[in-house]
Amino acid sequence: MVKNTAVAWGSVARAFHWALGLTIIFMLAYGWWMNHIVARPDRFFHRSIHADIGYVVLLLMALRLIWRALNPTPAPPAGTPRWERVIAHINQGGLYVVTMVVALLGWAHSGAHKPDYASWFGLFRVPQFTSEDRANARLFEDWHIYLAYVLIAMVVLHIVAALYHHVVKRDRVLTRMVSGN
Repeated sequence: MVKNTAVAWGSVARAFHWALGLTIIFMLAYGWWMNHIVARPDRFFHRSIHADIGYVVLLLMALRLIWRALNPTPAPPAGTPRWERVIAHINQGGLYVVTMVVALLGWAHSGAHKPDYASWFGLFRVPQFTSEDRANARLFEDWHIYLAYVLIAMVVLHIVAALYHHVVKRDRVLTRMVSGN
């Protein structure tokens, strides 16, 4: 099934979830690696690749939010305590918001940094919404990094919760996102 139902995630929602989830985890690891391991002369190249993928993440997140708005969200398993539903709702909403803000801060950093990271894999230039400013570039980059750490914590909580549902509660929360059943 392509669309979500009241009890299951559709194939489009699952594809968005896994593609974005894996890409976001990759981007968090890649961002840390390029800022801590890569030799300084090579950083611009790696930051450009990071920015290119970040633009894709931003686009996919926008499409995912549109898809989610047009489809029902499957209900939690029967008997799920209210506190679990509240925490899940806050964390899932937070994952969307923080991911978008981190990506937008990266984009803002691109426009404020000289040289910018606007060339998308050398194919075309991504329009920038900030202008060159060294102080703002530093501010955008700092907040991009701080919120990336918040995003890491939220991703870890999301994964731990999925494993808790699968291993401890033995309900179908994780299975629904893997197979749709």
